[in-house]
Formats: sequence, structure tokens, C-alpha cells
Amino acid sequence: MKWIRFTIKTKVEAVDVLSYELDQIGVEGIEIEDHIPLSKEDKEKMFVDILPDPEVVDDIACVHFYIDEKDCNPEQVIAQVNTILSDVGSYMDIGEGTVSVSETEDKDWINNWKQYFKPFRASDRLAICPTWIEEMDEELMAEGVRKLLIDPGIAFGTGSHETTKLCIQALDQVLQPGDNVLDIGCGSGILSIASLLLDAGFATAIDIDEIAVKVAKENFDVNNISEKSYELIAGNLIGDAKFAKEISDKAASYPTGGYDIVVANILPDVIVPLTPLVPAFLKQGGIYITSGILATRADEVREALEVAGFTDINCTPMGEWVAFRAVKS
Repeated sequence: MKWIRFTIKTKVEAVDVLSYELDQIGVEGIEIEDHIPLSKEDKEKMFVDILPDPEVVDDIACVHFYIDEKDCNPEQVIAQVNTILSDVGSYMDIGEGTVSVSETEDKDWINNWKQYFKPFRASDRLAICPTWIEEMDEELMAEGVRKLLIDPGIAFGTGSHETTKLCIQALDQVLQPGDNVLDIGCGSGILSIASLLLDAGFATAIDIDEIAVKVAKENFDVNNISEKSYELIAGNLIGDAKFAKEISDKAASYPTGGYDIVVANILPDVIVPLTPLVPAFLKQGGIYITSGILATRADEVREALEVAGFTDINCTPMGEWVAFRAVKS
């Protein structure tokens, strides 16, 4: 199999944001090349042998990603990447901000990233483990900690990204046994599964992408989640008023008059128009958790929450990202 290799030349501080944006256009994994020495913490986390620290230290980074040549239109990919670079470059320094193309040897680039995804603690009561690793550290699996198995496939969501961690930690803090949870933009299903492992009574998981729903179903099965405790639905709450009404009617059918918790780990461009719809899905006093938000865009999300009537708005940062927790009053 031949692969087309795309290389973005940028700055180290922009890598995390660019990787997130690349995921949104279907890039399944990236390779990062920089000249920053590994910290002691980084070295302890790595499976591979550690190379000597680079002789030249600077803030330049190259982000590589690979697409099967049979499925690749290089001009179209370059246009998409340039749009991302233009957008990200409008609010942060991306350095040179160029993209180049080359061919690679026959290699399994799509699966090579798996060697770097290892088990980790996502919250006080939840540890995440990739399906291809059989054993976990005893330190991770302390008393009372539940194990969530995940294989993201081609749907976003290993749990390792700051935005997903923020959502899982918020769920761990506020979810009560028996709560009904609505997961909007479920991706790999990780937040719905996390909710159920934290003793939610039922989870409704929605994604606009039917492939994501399929991947989520596989992850529910891997975690031995009973089909009676969740529902997976493909649909567009923002673009389909009839579908949004169906979900609000479903929410109203609960004895409490709505879901106890709504969680959405998406992007501000979706969160802002979605937020006015969320009160119709929540019970009085229900909690809305949302992330996928760069700190630079936190103000517009906060404003959307306030306009929608949410109160007790709490903002939690992690790295360059934030999550909001708010209450339907």
C-alpha cells in the first residue's frame, strides 16, 4: 500500500490545536517532529527507546500525516489544510504555516500510532485502556477505579485529549447513580460509556456521522455494556428540527421531565448554535457539560450559555482548552 505524506511546518505551541483541527477533516493520526528535549515525565510515559536530546533546540515543529493514495486527492487535502492554517493563524502564531506533499514507503501508518497510546487515569474513578493492551498498571487500577476499554477506530475519542478528560472529570464529579445522560456528538462513544461505568442509569448517544455510531456500538460491546442501558442514534440536532423535536419529546418522557445531564464535546462553531436547544433536553436543575473549546473562544461560549438561560456557569481550563459546566435554572 502506498501513502501520500503531508507535512505542515509550524510552531510547537500550535501543534495541539492543528492536530485537533486535522481530526475534524478526517485525519486519523499524526506524527510530530520537533526539536524540544523530552521532559522526565515524557520519558517515563514512553514505550520506545529514548533518543539523545536534540543538538538544536527551537520552537519549530513538523506535523506529518498520511493518506492512502487510492483515497487521496492531494490538491483537495492541501486546500483543506490551508483553510485550517488560515483560521488557526488568525488567533495564534503558527510560524511558517506551510504544507508540502511527498510519497512514502509501503507501511502501516494508520496503526503505528497505537504504540504511543497507553493506559492512563482519566478521572478519580475511571482509567482508560486501549483494547490492544491486555494488562494495566496496578497504580492505575486502585480500589474503586473502573476500566474503560476503547478502540477509537476512525471516530474521534481516545480520552487522552484534554477536552475529553475535562468532560470525563466533570461527569465523575456531578453524575449521580441512576442519572440519564444525553451525549451529543458521541464520536467513539467514550463519554456515554464513561457515564454508564460511573453508574448512570441510561445514556442516549447521538452523532451526525453514521460511521461514528457504528464505532461507538463496537466500543459499547467491548465494555460489555447492556443494550438495555443505552441508545445510539445518528442525527443532526442543529440541522434537522424534526429530529431535535424527537429528542426533546424523548427527554420530556422521563419522570424528571428531561435528562439529568447533557454532555457535548464538539467545537465552538457547533456548541454556540447547539446551546439554545439544550434546555429542551434537560430537566430543571439539570447539568450541561461542554468542551472542545479553545480558551481563546471561551467568552463566546459563555455568552451563548448566558443567553440560553443557564446559571452557575463554571469554566475549567486544561492546557489551551476549557470546559464549561452550567445548570438549567
